[in-house]
Amino acid sequence: MRALAHFPAPWASALVPGIPQKKAKTTMNTSFRRALKAAATTAATAALIAAGAAAANAHVTVNTDDTGANGYSHLTFNMPNESPTAKTNKLDVKLPTDTPFTSVSVKPVEGWTAQVITTDLPKPVTVAGATVTKAPTEVVWTANDPAHEIGQNQYQAFSISVGRLPAAGVKVVFPAAQTYTDGKVVNWDEKAEEGQPEPKHPAPSFTTTAADDANQSQTPSKQAAAPVSQTTDATGAWGLGLGLLGAILGAAALTMVPASRRRTAK
Repeated sequence: MRALAHFPAPWASALVPGIPQKKAKTTMNTSFRRALKAAATTAATAALIAAGAAAANAHVTVNTDDTGANGYSHLTFNMPNESPTAKTNKLDVKLPTDTPFTSVSVKPVEGWTAQVITTDLPKPVTVAGATVTKAPTEVVWTANDPAHEIGQNQYQAFSISVGRLPAAGVKVVFPAAQTYTDGKVVNWDEKAEEGQPEPKHPAPSFTTTAADDANQSQTPSKQAAAPVSQTTDATGAWGLGLGLLGAILGAAALTMVPASRRRTAK
C-alpha cells in the first residue's frame, strides 16, 4: 500500500502538470485494454489447465470409512461419466476371491438396480477360522431407465457394506467395468504399482491397516449404510482451476492500475 501512495488517484491523473486530460484518458484506456487482454489470455489458459486436471482425475475410485484388518467397512465407488456424447448406464465391480468377503450388502440407489453375484471360489479360503468355498464375487449396478443414466459432467456414487477385511497390509483391488449407452465399455482394471506412474485405467483399490479392538468384535448388523459423499476428484480439480483463475485475475487487476498511472505521470 505504501508503493501505491506515491501515485495520484486515477481520477486525479488529468491534473498532472503537462498532460492534457484527453491524452491522459486515452493512455489509461489503452492500458486498461491491454490489461484486460492479458487477463483474458491467462483466464483461458487457466480454464484449459482445469479441464485437463479434471479429465486426468476422472477415474472410477473407491473410498472406505474403515481399513482396519478383520473388520467391516463401507465402500463407496464413485463413477464419473467421461464420454462427450454417451451416458453411463452400468457399473460392474469384481470383488476379491483370494481374500473374499463373507458379507456384502448394497445401499439402494434411486433409479438403479443392484445385483450381488455369489459364485464358487477358485480355491477354498480360511476366513476367521472357517473354510469358505463360496462367496460374493461381483456387484452389478444397472440404470433402470434413461432418466437415471449418468450424463455429461455428472457422476454417481454406489455404496456397499463388506466384511471381513483381510489382514493388515493387504492391497484389496476391485477391477471395474463402466458401460456407456453407445456400447463402449471402459475397464478400470490396471494395477497401480508403488513408485510407478499411475496407469491410464487404474483399478479402484485400498490397503488394509492394523486391526483395533472395535474391529475384532464388530458385526455387519451393527453398522448402518454410510452417507454417500457428493465430492469427486474431478470436482476438486475444477475447484482448484477456478481458484487459480481468481488469483490470476486478481494479480492482473493489481498490476493494471500502477501501470496506467506511471504512463499518465510521464
